[in-house]
Amino acid sequence: MGATYEVKFEIAGPAAMFTRPDTGSAFISYPVPTYSAAKGMFEAVARIKTAHINVYIRPTKVEVCCPIRYERYVTNCYGGQGRKGIQIKKGNSYQIMAIILVDVCYRIYGIVEWEWVDSQDVDSQGRSLKHLHFLEDKFKTRLCNKFKTRLRNGHFYYMPCLGWKEFVPSYMGPFRPETKVRTDYNEIIPSMLYTVFDKPVDGTKKEPVFRHNVEIKNGVLEYA
Repeated sequence: MGATYEVKFEIAGPAAMFTRPDTGSAFISYPVPTYSAAKGMFEAVARIKTAHINVYIRPTKVEVCCPIRYERYVTNCYGGQGRKGIQIKKGNSYQIMAIILVDVCYRIYGIVEWEWVDSQDVDSQGRSLKHLHFLEDKFKTRLCNKFKTRLRNGHFYYMPCLGWKEFVPSYMGPFRPETKVRTDYNEIIPSMLYTVFDKPVDGTKKEPVFRHNVEIKNGVLEYA
């Protein structure tokens, strides 16, 4: 046991939005997917869940493969009570403006992780679960192979997205030989959202975690 099981994929699309929480109502995107966004992309392809363990993919790094470009984006999507009186009277939607990414392409890497659903080594009936420790490599291998097969065949549990649900990828699959990392791109993000919930799988309590002075160096951001 203790082997590292790495998986990876390439994703591209005409638009992306990885919202920065610190911009308030003025929606502005990070230049790269957040850890949570990348994890959601992995889970769209494959995940294993049992009564006692979760086997999931933890994103480790992202590579930028297209120039980072921003554009203004406007959508008529809000129809709630926050609209002006005249908008409600006329039945008009509220316009949401955002600064999004356009023509994006990333390569994202991850490793297969193992987590106990409960911290106990016994089930609800008091039976020992210690034998499951010996199956760790088996479960990790299973998820690794499952991910690679489903990615290669274009099978998803749900439609992956580039941040906002309406921004679906034009490509998500194995690395393409013509894709190159933008080694000339460097940036420091003062504050970046890392995770939202209290647990890596099936978290129910919101406990946002931020990383500070996150560096994109030679086109690569490490999620660690």
